[in-house]
Amino acid sequence: MIARLVCYGVANDPPETTMDAALRELFHHDDRVPFVYWREYTGTDTTVPLTGAVAVLAFVTGLSHFSQNDLAFDGPLAPVLPAEAATVVPFGAVFLAFVLGGLAVGLRRRLRIAWYGTTLVLPLVVVLPLVTAEPTDVLLFVLSFGTLPLVVRNRAAFDQSLDLSPFQTAAIVAFIAGQAYGTVGAYQLRGNYVGIETWTDALYYIVVTGTTVGYGDATPTSQGAKLFTLSAIVISTGTFAVASGSLIVPAIESRVSAAFGTMTPSELALMEDHVVVLGYGDLTGPLVDELVATTDVVVVTPDADTASALDEDDVNVLTADPTDEDALLDARIDVANGVVAATADDAQDTLAVLAAREANPDVRIVAAATDHGHVGKLERVGADEVISPSVIVGRQLGQSVLGDADAPAAGAEAAETDPTGTDDADDTGDGDST
Repeated sequence: MIARLVCYGVANDPPETTMDAALRELFHHDDRVPFVYWREYTGTDTTVPLTGAVAVLAFVTGLSHFSQNDLAFDGPLAPVLPAEAATVVPFGAVFLAFVLGGLAVGLRRRLRIAWYGTTLVLPLVVVLPLVTAEPTDVLLFVLSFGTLPLVVRNRAAFDQSLDLSPFQTAAIVAFIAGQAYGTVGAYQLRGNYVGIETWTDALYYIVVTGTTVGYGDATPTSQGAKLFTLSAIVISTGTFAVASGSLIVPAIESRVSAAFGTMTPSELALMEDHVVVLGYGDLTGPLVDELVATTDVVVVTPDADTASALDEDDVNVLTADPTDEDALLDARIDVANGVVAATADDAQDTLAVLAAREANPDVRIVAAATDHGHVGKLERVGADEVISPSVIVGRQLGQSVLGDADAPAAGAEAAETDPTGTDDADDTGDGDST
């Protein structure tokens, strides 16, 4: 009986009115509204500063350890610590602080390799207070222990690869191979050296030799050991110089180039399948904003102020003449996916199209004609497609004022070159230009 009454009531409910639907849409929400937006406090904007804070605190803690003449190891992990490792603890926090500081810079750039390094170093920082159990280590333990889950949780945010040139990669591999050669060789010949007995001694010897420090506390005693030392000096010193130079010089170039708003040669060497934009102005500004979301872009402009502004917005820019073929080759036009010529000067665009076609005969070139009468000229010098913004805007305004709902679509169709209009304009343009 009750079921019949319920069914009867539901069946006889009045239909939902427009007002009922509006009220339901306004006040009824299926989604739960959280009291606290935890994502705002556990994202990368929090993780990176916390990692830097752990580095600073680890440095201060390490200095505190250094200031104690008799540092005691009373922590729960002290009994399992090898005796040899006890000598590392006093300066271990300072060493980890410098490493973690560099990793924090990498995390700020969203580098994946920095994320891997942080997940390895942070547990060591957490373990350190469990060995010393000093009162000054409590804050370091709490902060590092709380930062580690945030780093792991935000793993997906650190997805940028470390862009190294082939030369930099080869230099780093050669340096590591040189250190391995010296360490293994010194240990195998330890009987012919004074001061080398363990793997640590061998590594110490090759590092001080390769960095040209040479304390003199490990010396060869046989002819074979002396010959090996000579080879180790040449290999380790040479690879150290090349590897450090390959990393430091591009960094200096980047800073200097950033001051002048231009890309470094090493940055340009990494560009491939990008779009080269020749010139920058009111027309190319929205174009660059559209392109950078989907592909790499290099803007070539002679204006240093414009280049500096673009560089501050993280847009790849080369301060050079867009009509200079050498400048276009520097912009890697030979491996570019497309070229846009839009200097706001049809004469400049014509020279830019000629230079681009000469530098890469196969690249697709799109030009913007300020004067519709110059469309045909730009096509004849090598542009694959020429667009006249003034024609597009004029047609779209006319269709919009007449209330044509298809005005945007018609304006887009106007972007394509009109063969009939181009021919007429070419004749007129040719006559005017001569």
